[in-house]
Amino acid sequence: MTLSNLNRRHALSLMGGTAAAGLTGLPALAQAEDWAALGADVKAEFKWAWDHYVARAWGKDEINPVSGTSQSFFIDGHDLGLSLVEALDTLWIMELDEEFQAGVDWVKARLDFDIDGFAQVFETNIRLVGGLLSAHLASGDPVLLEKAKDVADRLMKAFDASPHGLPYRYVNLKTGAVRDPMTNLAEIGTYATEFGLLGRLTGEPKYYAAAKRAMKHALDMRSDKGLMAANIHAETGQFTSRNASIDVYADSFYEYLWDSWEMFGDADMKRWAEECTGAMIAHQGRRYEGRLWFPMVDYETAEVTGTSQTVLGGYLAGLLGQVGRKAEGDDFLASYTDMQARYTIIPESIEVTTGTARGKRTGLRPEFADACLNLWLGDRDERYRALTAVHYRAMKETSKAAYGYTSLADITTRPMTQGDNCPGYWWSEQMKYYFLMFAEPKRVDLGKLVLSTEANVLRGFVR
Repeated sequence: MTLSNLNRRHALSLMGGTAAAGLTGLPALAQAEDWAALGADVKAEFKWAWDHYVARAWGKDEINPVSGTSQSFFIDGHDLGLSLVEALDTLWIMELDEEFQAGVDWVKARLDFDIDGFAQVFETNIRLVGGLLSAHLASGDPVLLEKAKDVADRLMKAFDASPHGLPYRYVNLKTGAVRDPMTNLAEIGTYATEFGLLGRLTGEPKYYAAAKRAMKHALDMRSDKGLMAANIHAETGQFTSRNASIDVYADSFYEYLWDSWEMFGDADMKRWAEECTGAMIAHQGRRYEGRLWFPMVDYETAEVTGTSQTVLGGYLAGLLGQVGRKAEGDDFLASYTDMQARYTIIPESIEVTTGTARGKRTGLRPEFADACLNLWLGDRDERYRALTAVHYRAMKETSKAAYGYTSLADITTRPMTQGDNCPGYWWSEQMKYYFLMFAEPKRVDLGKLVLSTEANVLRGFVR
Protein backbone atom coordinates (compact mmCIF):
# COMPACT_ATOMS: atom_id res chain seq x y z
CA MET A 1 0.00 0.00 0.00
CA THR A 2 1.42 3.41 -0.94
CA LEU A 3 1.78 6.16 1.64
CA SER A 4 -0.97 8.14 -0.09
CA ASN A 5 -3.39 5.23 0.23
CA LEU A 6 -2.34 4.65 3.82
CA ASN A 7 -2.90 8.32 4.60
CA ARG A 8 -6.31 8.19 2.97
CA ARG A 9 -7.38 5.08 4.89
CA HIS A 10 -6.01 6.51 8.15
CA ALA A 11 -7.74 9.85 7.67
CA LEU A 12 -11.02 8.21 6.76
CA SER A 13 -10.87 6.00 9.84
CA LEU A 14 -10.36 9.08 11.98
CA MET A 15 -13.08 10.98 10.17
CA GLY A 16 -15.83 8.37 10.25
CA GLY A 17 -19.01 8.36 8.22
CA THR A 18 -20.68 11.53 9.43
CA ALA A 19 -19.60 14.95 10.59
CA ALA A 20 -20.66 14.17 14.14
CA ALA A 21 -18.77 10.90 14.14
CA GLY A 22 -15.94 12.37 12.15
CA LEU A 23 -13.51 12.66 15.05
CA THR A 24 -14.63 9.81 17.29
CA GLY A 25 -12.83 6.56 17.82
CA LEU A 26 -9.06 6.20 17.89
CA PRO A 27 -7.66 3.74 15.34
CA ALA A 28 -4.86 1.32 16.10
CA LEU A 29 -2.49 3.38 13.96
CA ALA A 30 -2.79 6.30 16.37
CA GLN A 31 -2.53 4.14 19.45
CA ALA A 32 0.68 2.57 18.18
CA GLU A 33 2.37 5.82 17.15
CA ASP A 34 5.73 6.62 18.74
CA TRP A 35 5.20 10.35 19.16
CA ALA A 36 8.70 11.08 20.43
CA ALA A 37 10.18 9.39 17.36
CA LEU A 38 7.89 11.37 15.09
CA GLY A 39 8.91 14.57 16.87
CA ALA A 40 12.55 13.68 16.32
CA ASP A 41 11.79 13.15 12.63
CA VAL A 42 10.25 16.62 12.39
CA LYS A 43 13.36 18.11 13.98
CA ALA A 44 15.64 16.23 11.59
CA GLU A 45 13.68 17.43 8.56
CA PHE A 46 13.71 21.01 9.81
CA LYS A 47 17.48 20.87 10.40
CA TRP A 48 18.02 19.38 6.93
CA ALA A 49 16.00 22.17 5.29
CA TRP A 50 17.70 24.81 7.44
CA ASP A 51 21.16 23.67 6.36
CA HIS A 52 20.11 24.15 2.73
CA TYR A 53 18.75 27.62 3.50
CA VAL A 54 22.04 28.57 5.19
CA ALA A 55 24.07 27.22 2.26
CA ARG A 56 22.03 28.73 -0.56
CA ALA A 57 19.87 31.60 0.73
CA TRP A 58 21.38 32.89 3.97
CA GLY A 59 19.80 36.23 4.86
CA LYS A 60 17.45 36.08 1.88
CA ASP A 61 13.70 36.28 2.35
CA GLU A 62 12.78 32.90 0.86
CA ILE A 63 14.54 29.92 -0.66
CA ASN A 64 13.33 28.25 -3.84
CA PRO A 65 13.99 24.60 -2.92
CA VAL A 66 13.83 23.03 -6.37
CA SER A 67 16.31 25.34 -8.11
CA GLY A 68 18.29 26.31 -5.01
CA THR A 69 17.78 30.00 -5.75
CA SER A 70 16.12 32.67 -3.58
CA GLN A 71 13.63 35.51 -3.82
CA SER A 72 12.66 38.70 -2.02
CA PHE A 73 9.31 38.92 -0.28
CA PHE A 74 8.71 42.45 1.04
CA ILE A 75 10.62 44.77 -1.27
CA ASP A 76 12.31 43.60 -4.46
CA GLY A 77 16.05 43.69 -4.09
CA HIS A 78 15.94 44.38 -0.35
CA ASP A 79 15.87 41.11 1.55
CA LEU A 80 15.00 41.34 5.25
CA GLY A 81 15.94 37.80 6.23
CA LEU A 82 12.29 36.78 6.37
CA SER A 83 12.77 33.01 6.59
CA LEU A 84 15.64 33.46 9.04
CA VAL A 85 13.57 35.62 11.40
CA GLU A 86 10.57 33.33 11.07
CA ALA A 87 12.70 30.30 11.96
CA LEU A 88 14.34 31.69 15.11
CA ASP A 89 11.92 30.59 17.81
CA THR A 90 11.40 27.23 16.09
CA LEU A 91 15.15 26.67 16.17
CA TRP A 92 15.21 27.55 19.86
CA ILE A 93 12.30 25.25 20.73
CA MET A 94 14.03 22.40 18.88
CA GLU A 95 17.23 23.09 20.87
CA LEU A 96 19.20 23.85 17.72
CA ASP A 97 21.15 26.40 19.72
CA GLU A 98 24.10 26.99 17.40
CA GLU A 99 21.73 27.61 14.50
CA PHE A 100 19.59 29.89 16.65
CA GLN A 101 22.57 31.97 17.76
CA ALA A 102 23.87 32.29 14.21
CA GLY A 103 20.48 33.66 13.20
CA VAL A 104 20.41 36.11 16.10
CA ASP A 105 23.90 37.28 15.20
CA TRP A 106 22.80 37.92 11.61
CA VAL A 107 19.81 39.95 12.79
CA LYS A 108 21.95 42.06 15.11
CA ALA A 109 24.61 42.73 12.48
CA ARG A 110 22.64 42.90 9.25
CA LEU A 111 18.91 43.55 9.68
CA ASP A 112 18.19 47.20 8.87
CA PHE A 113 14.71 48.58 8.26
CA ASP A 114 15.81 52.00 6.97
CA ILE A 115 14.77 51.17 3.40
CA ASP A 116 13.18 53.58 0.95
CA GLY A 117 10.54 51.13 -0.19
CA PHE A 118 6.94 50.15 0.55
CA ALA A 119 6.34 47.12 2.77
CA GLN A 120 2.99 45.50 3.47
CA VAL A 121 2.07 46.53 7.00
CA PHE A 122 0.17 43.35 7.92
CA GLU A 123 2.85 40.95 6.68
CA THR A 124 5.66 42.96 8.23
CA ASN A 125 3.94 42.86 11.61
CA ILE A 126 3.05 39.19 11.80
CA ARG A 127 6.33 37.99 10.33
CA LEU A 128 9.03 40.40 11.47
CA VAL A 129 7.67 42.16 14.56
CA GLY A 130 6.33 38.84 15.84
CA GLY A 131 9.45 36.90 14.90
CA LEU A 132 11.77 39.38 16.59
CA LEU A 133 9.66 39.50 19.73
CA SER A 134 9.54 35.71 20.09
CA ALA A 135 13.30 35.49 19.52
CA HIS A 136 13.77 38.15 22.19
CA LEU A 137 11.63 36.19 24.63
CA ALA A 138 13.66 33.07 23.88
CA SER A 139 17.10 34.66 24.17
CA GLY A 140 16.61 37.71 26.37
CA ASP A 141 18.73 39.70 23.90
CA PRO A 142 17.70 43.38 24.15
CA VAL A 143 18.84 44.16 20.59
CA LEU A 144 16.04 41.96 19.24
CA LEU A 145 13.50 43.99 21.20
CA GLU A 146 15.05 47.20 19.87
CA LYS A 147 14.71 45.89 16.31
CA ALA A 148 11.07 44.93 16.91
CA LYS A 149 10.31 48.39 18.28
CA ASP A 150 12.11 50.05 15.36
CA VAL A 151 10.01 48.30 12.72
CA ALA A 152 6.78 48.65 14.73
CA ASP A 153 7.35 52.40 14.99
CA ARG A 154 7.65 52.54 11.22
CA LEU A 155 4.41 50.57 10.84
CA MET A 156 2.61 52.91 13.23
CA LYS A 157 2.82 55.61 10.54
CA ALA A 158 0.22 53.62 8.58
CA PHE A 159 -2.19 53.86 11.54
CA ASP A 160 -1.48 57.53 12.23
CA ALA A 161 -2.19 58.54 8.62
CA SER A 162 -5.79 57.30 8.76
CA PRO A 163 -8.54 59.48 10.28
CA HIS A 164 -10.08 56.32 11.72
CA GLY A 165 -6.87 54.63 12.85
CA LEU A 166 -7.26 51.94 10.19
CA PRO A 167 -3.79 51.20 8.83
CA TYR A 168 -3.11 51.64 5.15
CA ARG A 169 -1.93 48.45 3.48
CA TYR A 170 1.57 49.71 2.68
CA VAL A 171 4.05 52.06 4.35
CA ASN A 172 7.43 53.29 3.19
CA LEU A 173 9.80 52.03 5.85
CA LYS A 174 12.12 55.05 5.49
CA THR A 175 9.83 58.00 4.78
CA GLY A 176 6.58 56.90 6.44
CA ALA A 177 4.59 57.58 3.24
CA VAL A 178 1.49 55.38 2.91
CA ARG A 179 -0.52 53.92 0.07
CA ASP A 180 -3.41 51.58 -0.69
CA PRO A 181 -6.30 52.56 1.61
CA MET A 182 -8.52 49.81 0.16
CA THR A 183 -7.94 47.18 2.80
CA ASN A 184 -9.63 44.39 4.75
CA LEU A 185 -10.31 43.03 8.22
CA ALA A 186 -7.19 40.89 8.38
CA GLU A 187 -4.94 43.76 7.40
CA ILE A 188 -6.45 46.25 9.84
CA GLY A 189 -6.99 43.80 12.70
CA THR A 190 -3.92 41.58 13.11
CA TYR A 191 -1.70 43.61 15.41
CA ALA A 192 -3.04 43.35 18.94
CA THR A 193 -0.92 40.46 20.19
CA GLU A 194 2.40 41.66 18.80
CA PHE A 195 1.71 45.32 19.58
CA GLY A 196 0.36 44.43 23.00
CA LEU A 197 3.43 42.39 23.86
CA LEU A 198 5.70 45.14 22.55
CA GLY A 199 3.86 47.64 24.74
CA ARG A 200 4.21 45.40 27.77
CA LEU A 201 7.94 44.97 27.18
CA THR A 202 8.62 48.66 26.50
CA GLY A 203 6.07 50.22 28.85
CA GLU A 204 4.37 52.04 25.96
CA PRO A 205 0.60 51.36 25.75
CA LYS A 206 0.21 53.25 22.47
CA TYR A 207 0.82 50.14 20.38
CA TYR A 208 -2.01 48.06 21.83
CA ALA A 209 -4.30 51.09 21.88
CA ALA A 210 -3.78 51.60 18.14
CA ALA A 211 -4.41 47.94 17.38
CA LYS A 212 -7.57 47.76 19.47
CA ARG A 213 -8.93 51.03 18.08
CA ALA A 214 -8.74 49.67 14.53
CA MET A 215 -10.52 46.46 15.51
CA LYS A 216 -13.22 48.29 17.44
CA HIS A 217 -13.96 50.56 14.49
CA ALA A 218 -14.92 47.56 12.35
CA LEU A 219 -16.71 45.76 15.18
CA ASP A 220 -18.87 48.81 15.83
CA MET A 221 -20.22 48.47 12.27
CA ARG A 222 -21.49 44.92 12.66
CA SER A 223 -24.91 44.26 11.19
CA ASP A 224 -27.95 43.17 13.15
CA LYS A 225 -26.78 39.62 12.51
CA GLY A 226 -23.44 40.34 14.16
CA LEU A 227 -21.45 40.05 10.93
CA MET A 228 -18.89 42.36 9.34
CA ALA A 229 -18.01 42.77 5.68
CA ALA A 230 -14.47 41.70 4.95
CA ASN A 231 -13.31 44.75 2.99
CA ILE A 232 -12.94 48.25 4.41
CA HIS A 233 -11.46 51.63 3.42
CA ALA A 234 -8.80 53.22 5.63
CA GLU A 235 -9.78 56.77 4.67
CA THR A 236 -13.58 56.62 4.70
CA GLY A 237 -13.80 53.99 7.42
CA GLN A 238 -16.64 52.28 5.54
CA PHE A 239 -17.04 48.73 4.30
CA THR A 240 -16.33 48.42 0.58
CA SER A 241 -18.00 45.04 0.05
CA ARG A 242 -20.92 43.14 1.48
CA ASN A 243 -19.16 39.81 1.88
CA ALA A 244 -18.68 38.38 5.36
CA SER A 245 -15.78 35.93 5.29
CA ILE A 246 -14.19 33.62 7.83
CA ASP A 247 -11.05 33.10 5.78
CA VAL A 248 -9.66 35.29 2.97
CA TYR A 249 -9.49 38.97 3.95
CA ALA A 250 -10.64 38.30 7.51
CA ASP A 251 -9.25 35.19 9.22
CA SER A 252 -6.62 36.50 11.64
CA PHE A 253 -8.86 39.38 12.79
CA TYR A 254 -10.97 36.80 14.60
CA GLU A 255 -7.96 34.91 15.96
CA TYR A 256 -6.62 38.08 17.55
CA LEU A 257 -9.79 38.74 19.48
CA TRP A 258 -9.39 35.55 21.48
CA ASP A 259 -5.60 35.74 21.60
CA SER A 260 -5.83 39.22 23.12
CA TRP A 261 -8.07 37.87 25.84
CA GLU A 262 -5.62 35.07 26.58
CA MET A 263 -2.55 37.33 26.42
CA PHE A 264 -3.80 40.42 28.22
CA GLY A 265 -7.07 39.50 29.92
CA ASP A 266 -8.96 42.03 27.79
CA ALA A 267 -12.63 41.30 28.52
CA ASP A 268 -13.79 43.34 25.52
CA MET A 269 -11.82 41.07 23.23
CA LYS A 270 -13.24 37.94 24.84
CA ARG A 271 -16.80 39.21 24.45
CA TRP A 272 -16.20 40.18 20.82
CA ALA A 273 -14.64 36.79 20.06
CA GLU A 274 -17.63 34.95 21.49
CA GLU A 275 -20.11 37.22 19.73
CA CYS A 276 -18.37 36.97 16.35
CA THR A 277 -17.97 33.20 16.39
CA GLY A 278 -21.56 32.86 17.57
CA ALA A 279 -22.73 34.96 14.62
CA MET A 280 -20.67 32.84 12.22
CA ILE A 281 -22.28 29.66 13.51
CA ALA A 282 -25.78 31.14 13.43
CA HIS A 283 -25.65 32.93 10.07
CA GLN A 284 -22.75 31.61 7.97
CA GLY A 285 -22.65 27.90 8.70
CA ARG A 286 -24.12 25.76 5.92
CA ARG A 287 -24.21 22.03 5.27
CA TYR A 288 -23.35 20.66 1.85
CA GLU A 289 -23.32 16.91 1.35
CA GLY A 290 -23.43 16.52 5.11
CA ARG A 291 -20.34 18.64 5.77
CA LEU A 292 -20.20 21.93 7.67
CA TRP A 293 -18.77 24.90 5.77
CA PHE A 294 -18.73 28.67 6.26
CA PRO A 295 -19.09 30.22 2.81
CA MET A 296 -19.15 33.97 2.21
CA VAL A 297 -22.50 35.57 2.96
CA ASP A 298 -23.98 39.06 2.74
CA TYR A 299 -23.15 40.59 6.10
CA GLU A 300 -26.63 42.09 6.51
CA THR A 301 -28.91 39.42 5.01
CA ALA A 302 -26.75 36.28 5.52
CA GLU A 303 -27.55 35.16 1.97
CA VAL A 304 -24.74 33.09 0.47
CA THR A 305 -22.64 35.16 -1.94
CA GLY A 306 -19.93 32.63 -2.81
CA THR A 307 -19.49 28.90 -2.41
CA SER A 308 -15.73 28.63 -2.11
CA GLN A 309 -13.81 27.98 1.10
CA THR A 310 -10.06 28.28 1.23
CA VAL A 311 -7.62 26.10 3.11
CA LEU A 312 -6.97 29.18 5.26
CA GLY A 313 -10.39 28.71 6.85
CA GLY A 314 -9.22 25.62 8.68
CA TYR A 315 -7.98 27.78 11.57
CA LEU A 316 -11.60 28.37 12.59
CA ALA A 317 -12.01 24.77 13.75
CA GLY A 318 -9.39 25.40 16.41
CA LEU A 319 -10.70 28.84 17.31
CA LEU A 320 -14.19 27.44 17.83
CA GLY A 321 -12.71 24.97 20.28
CA GLN A 322 -10.90 27.76 22.11
CA VAL A 323 -14.04 29.88 22.57
CA GLY A 324 -16.08 26.97 23.91
CA ARG A 325 -17.79 25.78 20.71
CA LYS A 326 -15.87 22.52 20.46
CA ALA A 327 -18.67 20.49 18.87
CA GLU A 328 -18.82 22.93 15.98
CA GLY A 329 -15.03 22.99 15.82
CA ASP A 330 -14.87 19.21 15.48
CA ASP A 331 -17.63 19.36 12.91
CA PHE A 332 -15.75 21.87 10.78
CA LEU A 333 -12.44 20.04 11.16
CA ALA A 334 -14.13 16.94 9.75
CA SER A 335 -14.82 18.86 6.52
CA TYR A 336 -11.12 19.53 6.05
CA THR A 337 -10.27 15.99 7.13
CA ASP A 338 -12.45 14.82 4.26
CA MET A 339 -10.47 17.01 1.86
CA GLN A 340 -7.20 15.65 3.24
CA ALA A 341 -8.46 12.09 2.76
CA ARG A 342 -9.68 12.81 -0.75
CA TYR A 343 -6.70 14.77 -2.11
CA THR A 344 -3.82 13.90 0.30
CA ILE A 345 -3.01 17.64 0.30
CA ILE A 346 -5.92 19.93 1.16
CA PRO A 347 -6.74 22.09 -1.89
CA GLU A 348 -6.02 25.81 -1.72
CA SER A 349 -9.67 26.51 -2.54
CA ILE A 350 -12.66 24.19 -2.20
CA GLU A 351 -16.06 24.28 -3.89
CA VAL A 352 -18.17 23.58 -0.85
CA THR A 353 -21.29 22.46 -2.68
CA THR A 354 -19.44 19.45 -4.07
CA GLY A 355 -16.38 19.17 -1.83
CA THR A 356 -14.03 19.38 -4.80
CA ALA A 357 -10.86 21.34 -5.54
CA ARG A 358 -11.31 24.70 -7.28
CA GLY A 359 -7.63 24.95 -8.18
CA LYS A 360 -4.55 22.78 -8.51
CA ARG A 361 -1.80 24.68 -6.70
CA THR A 362 -1.22 25.00 -2.98
CA GLY A 363 1.33 26.73 -0.82
CA LEU A 364 2.52 24.44 2.00
CA ARG A 365 -0.42 25.56 4.09
CA PRO A 366 -0.36 25.06 7.88
CA GLU A 367 -3.94 25.84 8.93
CA PHE A 368 -5.13 22.26 9.37
CA ALA A 369 -2.24 21.49 11.71
CA ASP A 370 -2.91 24.78 13.52
CA ALA A 371 -6.52 23.76 14.18
CA CYS A 372 -5.50 20.30 15.35
CA LEU A 373 -2.98 21.81 17.77
CA ASN A 374 -5.52 24.16 19.33
CA LEU A 375 -8.08 21.39 19.69
CA TRP A 376 -5.48 19.00 21.10
CA LEU A 377 -4.35 21.57 23.65
CA GLY A 378 -7.93 21.70 24.88
CA ASP A 379 -8.28 18.03 25.83
CA ARG A 380 -5.11 16.19 24.67
CA ASP A 381 -7.19 13.78 22.61
CA GLU A 382 -4.85 11.62 20.51
CA ARG A 383 -7.12 11.82 17.47
CA TYR A 384 -5.82 15.33 16.73
CA ARG A 385 -2.24 14.14 16.86
CA ALA A 386 -3.09 11.29 14.53
CA LEU A 387 -4.68 13.63 11.99
CA THR A 388 -1.65 15.90 12.21
CA ALA A 389 0.65 12.94 11.61
CA VAL A 390 -1.24 12.28 8.37
CA HIS A 391 -0.75 15.95 7.43
CA TYR A 392 2.98 15.81 8.17
CA ARG A 393 3.62 12.59 6.29
CA ALA A 394 1.66 13.85 3.29
CA MET A 395 3.87 16.95 3.23
CA LYS A 396 7.00 14.79 3.34
CA GLU A 397 5.72 12.58 0.54
CA THR A 398 4.73 15.37 -1.82
CA SER A 399 6.69 18.52 -1.04
CA LYS A 400 10.27 17.51 -0.28
CA ALA A 401 12.60 18.84 -2.96
CA ALA A 402 16.35 18.90 -3.47
CA TYR A 403 16.99 21.87 -1.19
CA GLY A 404 14.04 21.98 1.18
CA TYR A 405 10.25 21.86 1.15
CA THR A 406 8.31 23.50 -1.63
CA SER A 407 4.85 24.65 -2.59
CA LEU A 408 2.97 22.52 -5.14
CA ALA A 409 1.95 23.53 -8.64
CA ASP A 410 -0.58 20.73 -9.14
CA ILE A 411 -2.04 18.48 -6.45
CA THR A 412 -4.06 16.48 -8.96
CA THR A 413 -1.12 14.81 -10.72
CA ARG A 414 0.56 11.64 -9.44
CA PRO A 415 3.18 12.28 -8.34
CA MET A 416 2.14 15.81 -7.51
CA THR A 417 3.87 18.52 -9.52
CA GLN A 418 6.10 20.67 -7.38
CA GLY A 419 6.41 24.44 -7.58
CA ASP A 420 9.60 26.16 -6.47
CA ASN A 421 9.18 28.24 -3.32
CA CYS A 422 9.27 27.68 0.42
CA PRO A 423 7.10 30.39 1.99
CA GLY A 424 8.52 32.08 5.05
CA TYR A 425 5.69 30.85 7.24
CA TRP A 426 6.80 27.23 6.79
CA TRP A 427 9.70 27.91 9.15
CA SER A 428 7.45 29.39 11.81
CA GLU A 429 4.17 27.55 11.48
CA GLN A 430 3.56 23.93 10.57
CA MET A 431 6.97 22.59 11.55
CA LYS A 432 6.45 24.18 14.95
CA TYR A 433 2.90 22.81 15.20
CA TYR A 434 4.15 19.32 14.40
CA PHE A 435 7.01 19.53 16.88
CA LEU A 436 4.87 20.93 19.70
CA MET A 437 2.33 18.14 19.29
CA PHE A 438 4.64 15.21 18.71
CA ALA A 439 7.71 16.05 20.80
CA GLU A 440 6.10 18.14 23.59
CA PRO A 441 9.39 20.07 23.90
CA LYS A 442 10.75 20.98 27.30
CA ARG A 443 11.33 24.64 26.41
CA VAL A 444 7.60 25.36 26.13
CA ASP A 445 4.88 25.19 28.78
CA LEU A 446 1.94 24.03 26.67
CA GLY A 447 -0.49 25.09 29.38
CA LYS A 448 0.58 28.72 29.02
CA LEU A 449 1.26 28.75 25.29
CA VAL A 450 -0.03 31.62 23.16
CA LEU A 451 0.95 31.70 19.49
CA SER A 452 0.48 34.53 17.02
CA THR A 453 -1.27 33.91 13.71
CA GLU A 454 2.25 33.29 12.35
CA ALA A 455 2.91 30.82 15.21
CA ASN A 456 5.42 33.06 16.92
CA VAL A 457 5.55 32.11 20.59
CA LEU A 458 4.30 35.17 22.50
CA ARG A 459 3.84 33.38 25.82
CA GLY A 460 4.83 30.02 27.21
CA PHE A 461 8.60 29.78 26.88
CA VAL A 462 10.46 27.97 29.65
CA ARG A 463 13.98 29.34 30.03
